[in-house]
Amino acid sequence: MQKPDSIIFDMDGTLWDAVDTYAGSWNIVFKELNIDKTMSRDELAKMVGWEGKKVLEAIMPEYDEKTRQSIYTRVNEIRKELLPKNGGILYDGVEDGLKQLATKYQLFIVSNCAKGIIRLFIDWAGIDDHIIDEIAYGTNYMPKHHNIKQLIDRHGLKSPVYVGDTEGDGEQSRLAGIPFVFVSYGFGATDDHDIRFDNFTDFTRYFMNL
Repeated sequence: MQKPDSIIFDMDGTLWDAVDTYAGSWNIVFKELNIDKTMSRDELAKMVGWEGKKVLEAIMPEYDEKTRQSIYTRVNEIRKELLPKNGGILYDGVEDGLKQLATKYQLFIVSNCAKGIIRLFIDWAGIDDHIIDEIAYGTNYMPKHHNIKQLIDRHGLKSPVYVGDTEGDGEQSRLAGIPFVFVSYGFGATDDHDIRFDNFTDFTRYFMNL
């Protein structure tokens, strides 16, 4: 792989695991609205990385789109209260790795999450000094490849790579026309990648030595 000038990261399954907090926010709202549902960690983990609309269809097929969106708005209100307190699990090597990588590359985050969630993650993880910019699905309801291209245009990136943990991340990287770096410790699996790493420390070492 040729040396990139920038690295764009997925968030969930790539930098951290906050599925327990995410599931908790759903369950609080289900209870609040007397909806006879429970969201388990395993169920939600399978949906990590999906666009919001697809997640809502899977979780609440019996409701119309307007009702789903109303419930999801409440879920995200609760989520924004829970995340600063409960956070998630930062994967091994991420904190130190981002610090090192930021000395050599421009770093960004593009995620299929609600508006405001990436910022809460950045603040919780204490990585604000390392991340130049971010775009969430919830800011414009556009697919990842669109938001990756938006970052590329906004910052004049010449040779970015996208780092993610799912087959969908690979597909979106291809649509954006940039290399895909797969990390295998997250929530997904794919053979369609330009390079693969099994932990963030090895990922960091490789890119620091390019």
